[in-house]
Amino acid sequence: MMPLALSILDQSTIASGRGADDAIRETLALARLADQWGYRRYWLAEHHNSASHAGTAPEVLAAAIAATTQRIRIGTAGVMLPHYSALKVAEQFRVLESIAPGRIDLGVGRAPGSDGRTAYALNPDAAAAADRFPQQVQDLMGWLGDGLPESHPFRMVTANPAIPTRPEVWILGSSDFGAQLAAYFGLPYCFAHFITDGRGSEEAMGLYREGFRPHPGVPGRLAKPQGVVAVYALTAATEAEAHRHFRSRAIWRLSRDRGIYPPLPSLEEAEAYALSSDEAAKIERMRARALVGAPEQVAARLAALAAAHGVEEVAVLTPCHDPKARQESFRLLAEAVANTRLSEAA
Repeated sequence: MMPLALSILDQSTIASGRGADDAIRETLALARLADQWGYRRYWLAEHHNSASHAGTAPEVLAAAIAATTQRIRIGTAGVMLPHYSALKVAEQFRVLESIAPGRIDLGVGRAPGSDGRTAYALNPDAAAAADRFPQQVQDLMGWLGDGLPESHPFRMVTANPAIPTRPEVWILGSSDFGAQLAAYFGLPYCFAHFITDGRGSEEAMGLYREGFRPHPGVPGRLAKPQGVVAVYALTAATEAEAHRHFRSRAIWRLSRDRGIYPPLPSLEEAEAYALSSDEAAKIERMRARALVGAPEQVAARLAALAAAHGVEEVAVLTPCHDPKARQESFRLLAEAVANTRLSEAA
């Protein structure tokens, strides 16, 4: 097993007491730091009609980050493809690839990233569009360089700008469907562990590896499986401090489980929240599963999780009300994982 690689998944979380514009600027600031700290990728989520998340246009944020970083890969986790034309997405990401050649990831998913009404507002053909997701992926790959079949009605349409490199396409998911699709097309796959709390994650990764069809030497496709697990994790200088920050996320999850998506509560709001006995029990279960603690604890648990899933990379999601505490969590985690690599090499 290769040393663990770390990436970041950012939902541009809106914090109580601050605006959505603050969330966007906090994303841009964190991305520049992640570039310095050695993170492999910085991925941006897509959500709509939400008071919790400001990231409605990950391709726009990716452009801003691509222009202000030097090394890190930048991408989406993901573009919800059924909302859009595959041609338009191919064009957007060819532009991004022109801004940062060799550093762009195009993660696509079929979930709405919103409620049903919003999905129809984005695309009046929403119900049928989700069923056409595999065809959209095929069209997207065609416009990114594979070419479209002779029988395709838009075979003569070119996705511009014409450039020598292409973005790396990923399939995202939280079920077996995405894993099987990624395996069929020979594409890298990321499982959203943070959505399911890990339910079905090992099974999906197993299906991906077992069903993978290698495409050696084919541009845009893989010779062997490449997987990532996207997981919620948070660390701080001490375990107690990490769990104090975790309470904001836990209280927010209570609302999410009722179908309500508010801003992330402050520490003071979270600590003042009066828990019912059922809610207290639910938070204890969350705490037992959560990857929260001192840096060495979280680094070790992430390495174990990666090994259990047969992957060498994890993408970490860390909603945290205090932007400085969130930055510190990512800095400490990168440092702890780097120290682990050094000790293993010694």
